Amino acid sequence: MAAAAQSQKPSNAETAQIENLTKVNGSIDIQDLHTSAAKLSIAENATVDGSTNPVKTPFINPSSQSKLPTAPVLTEDQSTKYSKLLSSVQGWTTKPSSTPNTSAIPITDSDRIWLTRECILRYLRATKWDVNQAAIRLQATLTWRQEYGLENHSPEYISPENATGKQVLLGFDIDGRPCLYLNPGKQNTERSNKQVEHLVFMLERTIDLMPAGQETLALLINFDKKMGGDRPPLWQGKLALNILQSHYPERLGRSLVVNIPWVVWTFFKLINPFIDPATREKLKFDQDLRQFVPPTQLLKTHGGDVNFVYDHDVYWPALNELAAKKRAMMKERWIKAGKKIGESEHYLRGGEEALGNGLVENGHTS
Repeated sequence: MAAAAQSQKPSNAETAQIENLTKVNGSIDIQDLHTSAAKLSIAENATVDGSTNPVKTPFINPSSQSKLPTAPVLTEDQSTKYSKLLSSVQGWTTKPSSTPNTSAIPITDSDRIWLTRECILRYLRATKWDVNQAAIRLQATLTWRQEYGLENHSPEYISPENATGKQVLLGFDIDGRPCLYLNPGKQNTERSNKQVEHLVFMLERTIDLMPAGQETLALLINFDKKMGGDRPPLWQGKLALNILQSHYPERLGRSLVVNIPWVVWTFFKLINPFIDPATREKLKFDQDLRQFVPPTQLLKTHGGDVNFVYDHDVYWPALNELAAKKRAMMKERWIKAGKKIGESEHYLRGGEEALGNGLVENGHTS
């Protein structure tokens, strides 16, 4: 369906309509945008505020050069294990507390909407389809999300960390993954746990912007000359890796690292034992990024065609408003479909069909 739609060139009237949709009090109207996006009427490489040269706000959709992957069909055994875990998860009313002798914490709607079909499958894959281990890890992440305070990390709280644009969420790779740029050379704050909170915040926003049919992200890390010898401390690298591997399993689709000085190679060697083999295989070093990201959505600093200028007062509110509206749309669709644990992320992100009970048989909805 997507491939066929991408071949349809929008009419002049549709293009004019999209240009209007991208400017509603300085932001986009997500509901109208979704309707048009389904028909691929959105102007190619449109940004939130319509900026082009220079680009100052996130791209709304992947380029027509991006091709979303086809979801793998579950085997009979995998489908059985998924159904068994789903049945267990649907019966959860509380999540454990990490504090000894403390009562369990009630499950919230935020937890239920997070427990999608794809989420459960990610934890099954991460545990090699061990149902009991997947359940343990899901509960651990529910507890972590509550106690880490994800919902309390507001854009205003995180804003000072990103004032220099040391992390930028912009564009999509050739598989439709949102691209999160990490620019260590633009570090502007003292070493602290808040720097890790900043990374987690941006990971959450990257997930918000994933299109229907994509559940992984692309990291683009540029160690430019400003990095010098000021590498992150080992404890911070280990903490970030632990969070990524424990609470965001199967989320990293590709990591592209460029301009690596010797001091960073040393750092990578130190943390290498803590990186699981599956993640290690996704790391690409000093390669031509145009083969992984369409040039029209790749920053010039990384070999692309996009003249991007980071203006915090423009970019930061635009990104967070876009992400908030995407989340609101997902919640509205989740409520409309019956507020089920095990709902389809494809549906929540704009796909046409809800799963209802979340069950699948040999890869197909029941």
